[in-house]
Amino acid sequence: MAVTADRAPAPVWRPRKRLWGLFAAFVAGSVVLGAMSEWRDDHALLINTTESLPNWAFIIHRNKLPTRGDYVFFDPPASELLRAHFGPKPQMFGKIVYGVPGDVVAHWHSAVTVNGRVVAYTKTKTKSGEPLAIGPSGVIPAGCYYVGTPHKDGFDSRYAAIGLACQRQIVGTGTAIL
Repeated sequence: MAVTADRAPAPVWRPRKRLWGLFAAFVAGSVVLGAMSEWRDDHALLINTTESLPNWAFIIHRNKLPTRGDYVFFDPPASELLRAHFGPKPQMFGKIVYGVPGDVVAHWHSAVTVNGRVVAYTKTKTKSGEPLAIGPSGVIPAGCYYVGTPHKDGFDSRYAAIGLACQRQIVGTGTAIL
């Protein structure tokens, strides 16, 4: 009596097909992870928790120098006023570039101008009553930028405690996403 199988044995190629599929998925995953890692090295996501800028979410492009009108993110200089309001290690500031190297910053009463265009108004004291020194004036030097915000209480280049944002402080430029 001969024994017959109801089924034919599975072809040998199926396990190889699965192995090739797993290998392809591994390669594709490696490429995607590598691209994400490269993107992360040159970019960051920032959530703005202040009212100084009109947007609250930005993608920061590191290693990109700003141009007029760009959002720029920088590490503020150390000062007593910053320590008093933002702690011993303040987070980076985000502002808009109003002046680039070669532009002229001037103060007339409380108005601050860049190339004759009013970009901000200064106050003499903070909301807490601390005195505010007026920021830099004259020609913006190479590698530095006049940065500001449309907010009336913005803490930016209009005051000496912030001054110009220079290349050594700049983290990158930003693109508003929300």
